[in-house]
Amino acid sequence: MNKQTQTVSNDPGTLTEAAHALLAATADVAGEKVKEARNRLAAALERGKDIYDRVRDKAVEGAKATDEAVHKHPYQAIGVALAIGTLVGCVLARRCSGKHD
Repeated sequence: MNKQTQTVSNDPGTLTEAAHALLAATADVAGEKVKEARNRLAAALERGKDIYDRVRDKAVEGAKATDEAVHKHPYQAIGVALAIGTLVGCVLARRCSGKHD
C-alpha cells in the first residue's frame, strides 16, 4: 500500500474530503451509471456522517459518566486502576519472559 493510500485509509476526514472532491469532479459527467454511483456515494457519506455523530455522542456520554463516577468515588477508581494495571503488567511480563505454564 503506498503512502497516499495509507494516509487516506487512516483518516476518515481525508476520506470524506476525497469523496466530496470526487462528487464535485463528476458533477458534469453525463451517464446513468455515473449518476447512480454519485447517488450511492452521497448516500454512503450521509450514513457515515450519521454513524460518526452517534459514536461521538456515545463516547462523550461515556466519558462524562466515567468522569462523574471517578469524582464520586476516587479511591475505588484508584483501586480498580491499580488492579487492572497489575493484571496487565503480570500478563505482559509473563508473555515477554517466554515462560508459559
